[in-house]
Amino acid sequence: MTRVAIVGAAGYTAVELIKILVRHPDVEIVAVTDLQKGNPPVSSIHPSLYRRLDLCVENLSPAEVAARSDCVFCCLPHGVSASMVPHFLDANTRVVDFSADYRLGDADVFANWYDQKHPDPDRLGKVPYGLPELFRDQIVDAPLIANPGCYPTTAILALAPLLKAGLIEPQGIIIDSKSGVSGAGRNPNLMTHYPECNESLCAYGLGRHRHTPEIDRILGIAASNPVEVIFSPHLVPMDRGILTTAYSRPVGDLTEEKLMKTLYEFYADEPFVRVVDHLPASKDSAHTNFCDVTARIVRDRVLTISCIDNLIKGSSGAAVQNFNLMFGYPETTGF
Repeated sequence: MTRVAIVGAAGYTAVELIKILVRHPDVEIVAVTDLQKGNPPVSSIHPSLYRRLDLCVENLSPAEVAARSDCVFCCLPHGVSASMVPHFLDANTRVVDFSADYRLGDADVFANWYDQKHPDPDRLGKVPYGLPELFRDQIVDAPLIANPGCYPTTAILALAPLLKAGLIEPQGIIIDSKSGVSGAGRNPNLMTHYPECNESLCAYGLGRHRHTPEIDRILGIAASNPVEVIFSPHLVPMDRGILTTAYSRPVGDLTEEKLMKTLYEFYADEPFVRVVDHLPASKDSAHTNFCDVTARIVRDRVLTISCIDNLIKGSSGAAVQNFNLMFGYPETTGF
């Protein structure tokens, strides 16, 4: 039995994480923490957990969390997370970090995109990126995992096999993504206020969305060449889900049959990637840890279409996959 703690338990990703972990036969949730007054039951913050997890939310120090647990799921904001993670690691407690703090390889790049100095710069570039489909071998023995972003998960899983096989050009890739409102988190803001986002579709963060350097970096590793994408995210009036269509240029003569064969072979043994012949919809993968992927050729362009549940495969489900690999459990345990 592995003892786990959830730090930053009030958000959407935390509640989805808890729902998976309470089904996990080899997990004991020993602590849930957040800045709450009076140590309320976690079910008072997330009513869906009533009679599923009988714990109160506590405001614990990193040392107290580490003393209780073998693994910490760190669901804290960017910048805050990296100020606490070293304390867990110093206590030999392993960590799956949900923030972007360890996804990038360079402190200057982080400062440029996140407008703050990195609290733990020496670890950048040394932390495995938590996408098992690409980095499984690195994840198994790592003390710290950088859980992927939700948008990058859809783009990377669709494009990495084609870049790795040299089937598409690494430059000039356009990634068009649509996300449900839960991707913005639980704290209210004007853009996600119901009268603003209901019955409306909008682009945002064009040219400055923080997932851009993450996508560039990981696709560059897959391609063994620099990759530079144009990433265009959109907010759609649904609770959850991401659908991404990416446009790239083929290398030489390329057929849809070759594209699909490459995807099928790359993901043949992957439990959570479904290569499909139809055009996938966000509802197909909602409330699951699956990523659905397909590809087409249209007017000498390669189109890949991928979709996930942003809260599960895009966050908490990937975290449990990583946890299972780190502690030697079958990767599908808990799902």
